[in-house]
Amino acid sequence: MRNDTYEKYKQYENNILDNRYIIDKLIGVGGMAVVFRARDTYLNNMTVAIKILKDDVATDETVVKRFKIESKAEGMLKHNNIVSVHDVSTKGKIKYMVMEFLFGLTLKSYLTARGEPLRFEEIVSYSAQILRALSEAHRKNIIHRDIKPQNIMLLENGRVKVMDFGIAKLPDAETITVTDKAVGTVYYMSPEQASGKKNIDTRSDLYSLGAVMYELATGQTPFRGETPLQVLLKHMQEEVVPPRQINPSIPVGLEQIILCAMSKDPAARFQTADEMLGYVKQLQANKKVKFDELPSNSAFKNFMGRLKRIFTEKKEKKKKDK
Repeated sequence: MRNDTYEKYKQYENNILDNRYIIDKLIGVGGMAVVFRARDTYLNNMTVAIKILKDDVATDETVVKRFKIESKAEGMLKHNNIVSVHDVSTKGKIKYMVMEFLFGLTLKSYLTARGEPLRFEEIVSYSAQILRALSEAHRKNIIHRDIKPQNIMLLENGRVKVMDFGIAKLPDAETITVTDKAVGTVYYMSPEQASGKKNIDTRSDLYSLGAVMYELATGQTPFRGETPLQVLLKHMQEEVVPPRQINPSIPVGLEQIILCAMSKDPAARFQTADEMLGYVKQLQANKKVKFDELPSNSAFKNFMGRLKRIFTEKKEKKKKDK
């Protein structure tokens, strides 16, 4: 956080916004917005978070559009695992969004602080909650399109909240193109989204969640590269290394779920968040469970067969090279 930026917005503290919100403290500075802890005088001084667009982007049409999409999507969704939006203003000079105040840290920060893969119980618990949030969004025909650990808030009580619907695809509404948000999110992007296809559906979010689960289980992202483009191409062209090859302690059932969610072909993935949640719940109940058959379609079986052949060939090649 740069001192000049911090000091500039710290001046908002102890001021009243729109004769309603008492701004208490600057708690975060991002690339496009700053976040304050505040009190809502209309609601018995309830603590809230206020996200205000930075001055240098507040007149940028694309940024403002994304801000509106985020507020609209989150305003349409009322769920325990989705951050709640109370108020929004984009007409005045100061463009802001009022949200519930969350005590916690992002899933990415938590993973980084641990410095190692998460425990099995944590992985399945967080995944199940994210799937419940996605189920609600998908039921309203909203595709998040940016599921990643940075957009998942982990609260003190173990509950997770899905945030930042800024590039979400809303029903019957114009959306932000993926290229507006490519850098920084490529590690979790589905192949169809990476290739720029316009007609992506809810299964893209399930791929992204699979990539998140992969990182939680192994401590590393599924694909890495020197440039964002290299990572995008790997999502589209390369098979992911099975997570148990990186972390053998992962239950077989968890690996099966991750690989199914991350199938290149959307038809080979879980078809809905509820379907994927069903398998995660089975795994929660019995970590030793092995799924004889996940989504019953030939595409998934072909994918697993192809994956097995690829790694068998690699092993044989290594033996010959020795």
